[in-house]
Amino acid sequence: MIVIRDLNELKRKELVATIGFFDGVHRGHRFLIEEMKRVAKKKALPSAVITFPEHPRAVLHADYQPKLLNSFEEKLEQLETTGVDYCIVLDFTIELSRLSASEFIQTILSQQLNVKVLLIGYDHRFGHDRRDGFEQYVTYGAQCNMEIIEASSYDDGHTTVSSSEIRRLLQCGKIEEANRLLTYPYQIKGHIVSGYKVGRTLGFPTANIQIDEPFKVFPGIGVYAVHVSLKGMRYDGMLYIGNRPTLNNGNNITLEVNIFDFSGNIYDDEITVSFLYFVRGDEKFDSLEALKEQLEIDRITVKELLTDHL
Repeated sequence: MIVIRDLNELKRKELVATIGFFDGVHRGHRFLIEEMKRVAKKKALPSAVITFPEHPRAVLHADYQPKLLNSFEEKLEQLETTGVDYCIVLDFTIELSRLSASEFIQTILSQQLNVKVLLIGYDHRFGHDRRDGFEQYVTYGAQCNMEIIEASSYDDGHTTVSSSEIRRLLQCGKIEEANRLLTYPYQIKGHIVSGYKVGRTLGFPTANIQIDEPFKVFPGIGVYAVHVSLKGMRYDGMLYIGNRPTLNNGNNITLEVNIFDFSGNIYDDEITVSFLYFVRGDEKFDSLEALKEQLEIDRITVKELLTDHL
């Protein structure tokens, strides 16, 4: 996949394209992209995904805080796995938002990007105020010699696959269901920072994680079985998200991971955590000893889960 940020790099190539924010690059997105690729192959033209580096609503409303499944770089990594020829990065601006669907199709998609076939996601709308629908898009496309096709609905509409549904599942701790819709394990990337160092006194030293993408969705509070990527190696681990009620930590949510079979100084190192299973919710224990006993049980549970995970 070639990432295009300067539209001049396309050199007026004719394209078959689809457009969207594609947060998560989930099963529904992949279904759309596969259909677009089939059309491109039939037309003997390159395939292209047109997307935006920032959430459009965040550009239009300064106080809007999106809840993202992917950072922009993660989204590019996932789009690469689809086998599309081009990813065109289009800056979403106030000026762009004011274009009608007709103006967007004719000036951006046709004149600037030379799109010859546009596959529109099922029920997708664009243009100022999203006033127009598919029939109008077809008319606008015909005016500039662009064929516009409405994509099929995933699973004939029987299965709900959306970024908002995946966010809901993650925040409910339903990791396995979310991962099935994503087609890959949900990940969080960040850097390791200094923590309270209580875990090591209990025999469970943890790495505290500061997330790189501030708008990234956190899974629900609790304990998880995870894979950890660190220094080019992958480890098993158990991760905790919560406010540590046993330690009276207030409302401050922490994210910390106990990495199995690992020791060493890793402060400031990059870390990637892949969520695989939800183990249990948060709980306040009567003592640190009771917490330690539960952590021993959690470790056994997590190791059993990860042993069975292929």
